[in-house]
Amino acid sequence: MQNVRGKNLLLFHFIVLLFGFTSVLGALISVSALPLVIYRMGLAAIGLALFFLIFHPNYFYLPKRLWGEVILGGVIIGVHWVTFFYAIKIAGVSLALSMMATGALITAILDPLFNRRKILGYELIFGGLTTIGIFLIYQAEFEHILGISIALLSAFLSSLFTILNRNMVVKAKAITLSFYELAVGFIVGLLVTFFSDEITIQSFELKEYDIIWIFILAFLCTSYAFNISIKVMRHLSSFTIMMVINLEPIYGMILSLLIWKDKEFLSFNFYLGFLIVIFSILMNGIYKIKKQGIN
Repeated sequence: MQNVRGKNLLLFHFIVLLFGFTSVLGALISVSALPLVIYRMGLAAIGLALFFLIFHPNYFYLPKRLWGEVILGGVIIGVHWVTFFYAIKIAGVSLALSMMATGALITAILDPLFNRRKILGYELIFGGLTTIGIFLIYQAEFEHILGISIALLSAFLSSLFTILNRNMVVKAKAITLSFYELAVGFIVGLLVTFFSDEITIQSFELKEYDIIWIFILAFLCTSYAFNISIKVMRHLSSFTIMMVINLEPIYGMILSLLIWKDKEFLSFNFYLGFLIVIFSILMNGIYKIKKQGIN
């Protein structure tokens, strides 16, 4: 039993590493944010559809009452990814990931508002600490204020998506929801492109290794990673899952530093602010789990 848990833990670390690698791929791929997201969502949806057809045809079933929420979820995750990749392209991987790291705490603060419960004292404390961390990052990298702000908006959208999915996942399979949300996001992206004067056919042209990076992003970092993460999380505790997931921005930053080296090194105040954000998120998760008595 312990051996099975150890293997699943290592596999989950690999999956979170893949999630962190998406930011690096976003910087490597030459096309702009919207075409990139259209490629990602379309190919990932195809990957899941093939998986359903071959192994689980019943996974296509989605209750009619969920279609409205699924369409909303598809739009939100699509806009989230567009803002995320746009922030990476104008501000760099490390800055974008530092703001994305706030998503877990934004969720903790928004969740009570959507589910009509009181915000707890420790949530306010760690929320305040995160605000201090964000302020230090803004102050340290003010020339990238637009990219930082867009990344913060992306984190907010990610939190909305998490809350929406959390309420739906008890009514349908998580992987089924993801498939339809990816498909909806892909279709909405195509519609936006059709009515846009700025996005043309040339915007989708791929250069050199782009097609390899896009296939890795869509199939390995999205379809495969999501499918495997659902399976391995069944063998891990909530505490372990929370701790490992919060390593995603750190993994992403390490990978970006290994690839771009000096280009991704930022100021001392940036790393201080980032550490405060990560500390707040980890402590909020630890305190919440202990308070609720979750194993």
